[in-house]
Amino acid sequence: MKKNQLLLVMKYNYFKYLTIAILVLLLNSCLDIANRKTTMEITDNERHYYPLLAGQVKDLAFKLKNTGENPLMITDIITSCGCLKIEEGLGSFSIPPGKERILTLSYNSAKNIGYVKHYITLYGNFKQQSFQEIIFDINVVPNALYTKDYEELYKEEMEANAGLGRLVDGEENNKGYFMDEDLGKSIQDDE
Repeated sequence: MKKNQLLLVMKYNYFKYLTIAILVLLLNSCLDIANRKTTMEITDNERHYYPLLAGQVKDLAFKLKNTGENPLMITDIITSCGCLKIEEGLGSFSIPPGKERILTLSYNSAKNIGYVKHYITLYGNFKQQSFQEIIFDINVVPNALYTKDYEELYKEEMEANAGLGRLVDGEENNKGYFMDEDLGKSIQDDE
C-alpha cells in the first residue's frame, strides 16, 4: 500500500512540475512577443487643418502601418487635451506585420480659441523609442459678434443634431487637410 501511495505522490509531483514548466514556457513566449521591437509609419503626420468655428466637432482619422517584421502592440494612447476623444474601447490594440489600421479620434473645439497644436502619444514596442506622436494643428475661430462659452455651444449642438440638412449635405467642418509639401507646391505654381 505504501508503495502505491509513493508512486501516486511521484506522479502527482511529476505532473505538477510539468504543468508549471509548460506555463513558464508559454508565458515566456508571450512576454517575448511584447519585447520584440518593430517600426511604424503614420500616414500624413503633422497635419495642418483648415480653420474651424469654435464649438464644432472635427473627426480625425490617421492610418497607422506596421512596417516592421514583428507585431506592433500599442499599449497606451495619451492625448494632449481633453477635447480629443479616442474611439470607444480603444486604449490598446495590435497591428500584424505589414498591415494597417485606422485610428479615429473626435476633436471638440468648444474649449479652444485661436491656433492650437495637439499631440496624440502612442506607447508601444517601437524600435527607436518607447513612444511615437501624431501631431496636428488647427485654428479655432470664434464667432465675430459674440464668443459663446462651452455650455452654450453644447446646447446648440444638441439642438442642431436633429437637423435633416446635416444628414444629407454633411458637415462643413469635416473638410480635408493639407501638408507642408502641398503648400510649397501651390506657392511654386503661383510663381
